[in-house]
Amino acid sequence: MNIHEYQAKQVLNKYGVPTSHGIVALKAGDIDNLLDNFNADIYVVKAQIHAGGRGKAGGVKVVTNKDEARKIAHNMMGIKLVTHQTGPSGQIVKRVYVESGCNISKEYYFSVVLDRATSKITFMASTEGGVDIEEVALHHPEKLIKISVDPVMGIQPFHCRSIAFRLGFSGDQAKQMMKTAEATYNAFIGTDASQIEINPLVATTEGNLLALDAKINFDDNGLFRHPDIAMLRDEDEEDPLETRASRADLNYVRMDGNIGCMVNGAGLAMATMDIIKLYGASPANFLDVGGGADKERVTEAFKIIISDKAVKGILVNIFGGIMRCDIIAEGIIAAAKDVQLDVPLVVRLAGTNFELGKKILANSGLKIIAADDLADAAEKIVKAI
Repeated sequence: MNIHEYQAKQVLNKYGVPTSHGIVALKAGDIDNLLDNFNADIYVVKAQIHAGGRGKAGGVKVVTNKDEARKIAHNMMGIKLVTHQTGPSGQIVKRVYVESGCNISKEYYFSVVLDRATSKITFMASTEGGVDIEEVALHHPEKLIKISVDPVMGIQPFHCRSIAFRLGFSGDQAKQMMKTAEATYNAFIGTDASQIEINPLVATTEGNLLALDAKINFDDNGLFRHPDIAMLRDEDEEDPLETRASRADLNYVRMDGNIGCMVNGAGLAMATMDIIKLYGASPANFLDVGGGADKERVTEAFKIIISDKAVKGILVNIFGGIMRCDIIAEGIIAAAKDVQLDVPLVVRLAGTNFELGKKILANSGLKIIAADDLADAAEKIVKAI
């Protein structure tokens, strides 16, 4: 789960990470009243969307006049912001954040991520802040600092000192950086985050460190422990079909192809998408119904797939283990009849009760193309569309 910048700063601030003060408008009618009670020497008006590159796209404006900030905030609310991360379709701005600016001396990059390869929590930092870290890693790898922390041991003073000194801090700023590193680590652990990115972390001309921008991604599997964080979810920033799938406890990701996939098991789903590509087409989605899905969940999964207008054909690839093939067949039939399916459907069943499942599909009266194996299924769906 992702959250907005202003929400990320609120979370980080609770753990002691220094952030600027600001106000957020959730609708245009809130802007005037909020700004009437907010005073600053520098006003930074920021569009709140779940995407990077806002500044280059006109989603971040800096002014010194409240009236100008008010005008910009009103103009920004409701616009479609197109960045390199939103794609050409863009994202509608439905929240605007206005914060107090600062005089920047230098910008840094600072983040904490979970390194699954080493099972450690890794700090990544650089003196090249305010730019895409991928560019730094590609063109100036020597400027990218990596320090790993074993979660069993936890963060230690030597980790914090190493980060501060390798970034070039000394004296009071080094102490601030050490505190910021520890606070960010504690926020990462305390919220079950998968990534915390502060870009840029700035040193002001007064000598203070400040998180000027922040992004946090959370592990969905840990949200049951954090109802306060789960409430920060903004469904307007999510794909409607992905939101609908999450409510049905389905793993669904929309893609840019035209063959819808319904599979049980993430590995089988990846193999199914690969073989679709091998036969010359592209998957429209990743959808894993899981090992213990019932008829209702399968029906909802099928409806979600065909709700995507880009889908020109559907491939169902099920290996019955805990999930019985006859249950899958009943769900497919129920959904196909309910939505009046008008695109080709290829079904490959194997495993528990697969003969019964095939029989149910054959007697359904629906135009279902049966497949013997995965290669046969991929070939048939590509040919059918």
